[in-house]
Amino acid sequence: MRPVTAYATTGTLLALTLLAGSAVAPRPAAPEPAPPPAAPRLVGYDSCAEALAGLRAAATAAVGPWGFGPGWRTGVVGDVAGPAGIAARAEAARPDGAAVAGSAAPEHSTTNSHEPGADEPDLVKTDGRRIVVVTGGVLRVMDAATRKVTGQLDLAADEPGRWWPESTLLLHGDRALVLVRPAAPEVEPAADRPAGPDRPAGPAGPRLLLVDLAARPTVVGTYRIEGSLLDARQSGSTARVVVRSQPRLSFPYDERRTDAERTAANRAVIARAGLDAWLPRYSWTAGGERHAGRVGCDRVSRPAATAGTALLTVLSFDLGAGRLGDGDPVTVASDADTVYGTGGSLYLAGANGTGWRPGWAGIRRPEAEHTDIYQFDTGGPGRPRYLAAGSVPGSLLNQYALSEWQGHLRVATTRTGPGAAGATESAVHVLARRGDRLTETGRVDGLGRGERIYSVRFLGGTGYVVTFRQTDPLYALDLTDPAAPRRTGELKINGWSAYLHPVPGDRLLGIGQEADDRGRAQGLQVSLFDVHDPARPARLARDHVPGGGSVAEFDPHAFLFDPATGLVALPLYTGGVRLLTVTDREITDLGTVAPPQGVAATRSLLVDGRLWTVSDAGLTVVDPATTRRLAWLPWT
Repeated sequence: MRPVTAYATTGTLLALTLLAGSAVAPRPAAPEPAPPPAAPRLVGYDSCAEALAGLRAAATAAVGPWGFGPGWRTGVVGDVAGPAGIAARAEAARPDGAAVAGSAAPEHSTTNSHEPGADEPDLVKTDGRRIVVVTGGVLRVMDAATRKVTGQLDLAADEPGRWWPESTLLLHGDRALVLVRPAAPEVEPAADRPAGPDRPAGPAGPRLLLVDLAARPTVVGTYRIEGSLLDARQSGSTARVVVRSQPRLSFPYDERRTDAERTAANRAVIARAGLDAWLPRYSWTAGGERHAGRVGCDRVSRPAATAGTALLTVLSFDLGAGRLGDGDPVTVASDADTVYGTGGSLYLAGANGTGWRPGWAGIRRPEAEHTDIYQFDTGGPGRPRYLAAGSVPGSLLNQYALSEWQGHLRVATTRTGPGAAGATESAVHVLARRGDRLTETGRVDGLGRGERIYSVRFLGGTGYVVTFRQTDPLYALDLTDPAAPRRTGELKINGWSAYLHPVPGDRLLGIGQEADDRGRAQGLQVSLFDVHDPARPARLARDHVPGGGSVAEFDPHAFLFDPATGLVALPLYTGGVRLLTVTDREITDLGTVAPPQGVAATRSLLVDGRLWTVSDAGLTVVDPATTRRLAWLPWT
């Protein structure tokens, strides 16, 4: 083991800040401050006829000669894109369900989720006794004590010939909810072509499988809905699944026509479309029962400025029950790409302003980008209740750019000015619910002018924002007064942190990349920041892997931290798992666990003091104190 010495004293950090600042090229002027966009409050439709008329009108206004915009594919209704704490969870809100009868389960880690009480789906879960893994289209259950596979389940057994490589799961007691994304976008079977092994019957899109783990893994319920799986959150036994769908419209393609003629033809397609083109269909099973349905008009709400090009459906499932049911759907006629959840709230957020408006000399230009946010109450079981909506300028990095605290929502965004080389500037907005509106009470502007946000972390009344272009400014923000949030400190170092994680002792761990003075990446970098004084954040230590990188930079589920021992596990792109220990003063490199058979590990977890690493080929058991491999358990 080699200790990684403290990186610099405060005085040295100041000198490094000045040197780094001198290497930064001149930056474009910041975009003019923009007033908050109007809140997109939701209203319902009074009838199916009104819903159809509204969706048609909105889609007609949004369509152009090539459809609704870049990337539109006619007739495709499946997945078009994939998705994306140290506080102890109360036993009543344990995401992995109630403890198994008998003696207490061994100590174990849980999925690194954003908020306590809102578990997130991942490819591996454990309750301390069993380890449940989904990889390569197969669910496997490993007994942690005997290190034996006690059961496995082929997730595509009921659809031979299909491949489902991207699956995640949620766990509650003896039930697992497996969320399966198709390997490729699916096209509805044509009317003159019957369904078959390569063209399944029913709605195309993600599948949900309720699996009983009490004995041999058995599917006891299924659910399928048109669209693409956006994300999910679990509080107690209730799972909320968010699905994004697009209207099933086939626009004609004829290069011989003018833009005006193509637009007119596309509008004619919209004018002929019925509600079936928009409202998602679903099917579900329980034992020998088979059911099918469609989201009802009474379940659809819309903002005043809906584009009619996407719908978001929130499904609710009780994992303690023996069936999934119809999901009790709630649908919003809007778009989103980010899901953020707490123990009592669910937020859907997405960039808007992607339509077009007339510009100079008749050129059509993108509208100013802003992010619409919808809040739902998920504090109880059953269907979520819509609470409020709001909008802020700019776009989000990911779910960590959102944080609910003491009745307020903090939102970090980056805004780009006009033109192809528009200037960028970031801000943190503080919103409060006033009736059915999320209204801005204060904001901190002027963060990282000429740069973009690379990571965000909100911890109570403090926020930390990393922006980057050539150096990494780490901004510390005081957000305790929602009417007067303010920037309190700033630290500039080379490189950037793509993920920030709190550690005991008012410390913050940054996972990212070292960079040279020109901003070029130089390899994996782990930085330990002292943030006890928000006015003077300082880096105490770092660990650097030249040329290296970790999936944890972009997927926090791959990051493991044990606050009791300070152990950090980072899967490397080269296949191994780098082990570190972190104290309040230093980072110590324990070594790298080599991948058996050269297969890269993607996750790590702790069970009863042993480190388990997960790969597509099997599980490895390691003594984290010595990095000695104790067992290699290949999949058979």
